[in-house]
Amino acid sequence: MANNSYSGVKNSIVEANHDGDFGCTLKDLRSLMELRGPEAISKVGETYGDTQGLCSRLKSSPIDGLSGQLADIEKRKTVFGQNFIPPKKPKTFLQLVWEALQDVTLIILEVAAIVSLGLSFYKPPDAKRDNCGRAAGGIEDENEAEAGWIEGVAILLSVICVVLVTAFNDWSKEKQFRGLQSRIEQEQKFTVVRGGQVIQIPVAEIVVGDIAQIKYGDLLPADGVLIQGNDLKIDESSLTGESDHVKKTQEKIQCFYQAPM
Repeated sequence: MANNSYSGVKNSIVEANHDGDFGCTLKDLRSLMELRGPEAISKVGETYGDTQGLCSRLKSSPIDGLSGQLADIEKRKTVFGQNFIPPKKPKTFLQLVWEALQDVTLIILEVAAIVSLGLSFYKPPDAKRDNCGRAAGGIEDENEAEAGWIEGVAILLSVICVVLVTAFNDWSKEKQFRGLQSRIEQEQKFTVVRGGQVIQIPVAEIVVGDIAQIKYGDLLPADGVLIQGNDLKIDESSLTGESDHVKKTQEKIQCFYQAPM
């Protein structure tokens, strides 16, 4: 993939319903990103004239990019949303405990423990007990019968220990993963053009209208429209399942899509 440029025209997830002073809304940009090939080119031509017209609507320059003024950046975040995917709500410890209890082996042990406890507390009538004792040729050991509940309780305690340990390990791993993911997102940067200067900014700080530069091996941080490129090829296997790299040109495919992060 050679050095290329595109105008990021759609943020990832967080949305707003305003159109502000811009010539297109978030809904318009989303509908554009849903098109590919000739349909996308036709849509850009009919609605915006060309990519230059789209940049004008977004108050961006294909050469100098955005002005980089803080007020303009904040306004774009308010109108179009921020370029990040909100993390899913973490599971509570009780939810992890419940998931651990769904293990088939633990369910069998739980049933066995309940049955064992039930049998240990069940006492047949005295007459039947005497007959059973005579038929067996001996007298039932009362101390052993009274201690029969220990086996069931031991099984239940074992299940509880396994469930708590499993839930705690899952909770600890999830906490570590979220911390690592947050650190990676904060450290990951991308090259954009602002005020005529090529700078690197955190991916979450990219806004609609930014002119970004793509180089070999970059992971696309947002959906976009190709403005200028030279032998641009993108791996879309995570989206389409096709292993071959897809070539992007202004004549064939205008829009390309964010790779899942």
